[in-house]
Amino acid sequence: QVQLVESGGGLVQAGGSLTLSCAASGSIFSLNFMGWYRQAPGKQRESVATITSNGRTNYADSVKGRFTISRDNAKNTVYLQMNSLKPEDTAVYYCWYFPSHWGQGAQVTVSS
Repeated sequence: QVQLVESGGGLVQAGGSLTLSCAASGSIFSLNFMGWYRQAPGKQRESVATITSNGRTNYADSVKGRFTISRDNAKNTVYLQMNSLKPEDTAVYYCWYFPSHWGQGAQVTVSS
């Protein structure tokens, strides 16, 4: 069993910044893909950013240039630095650990 504990959500004004973190623990046998997904009310969950064990990253077009994903392999932790936040970024953000493990979700609300 793998557990993912998220922290760092909150309320921020448009143009502001937030950082999310996700710490993995439990039955972890090797490093793997990790990432962040988000889901707004009434909308489908979508991928925001992913990162491999070697540090290769991919971003959704909507967040390129504004969000940065990183990981600390020694701590089994992944981060999401979110800058220049927009109201449309408002969603519950979920940490993901390959292949099908999810964090509890962190609410991010961006006011206009």
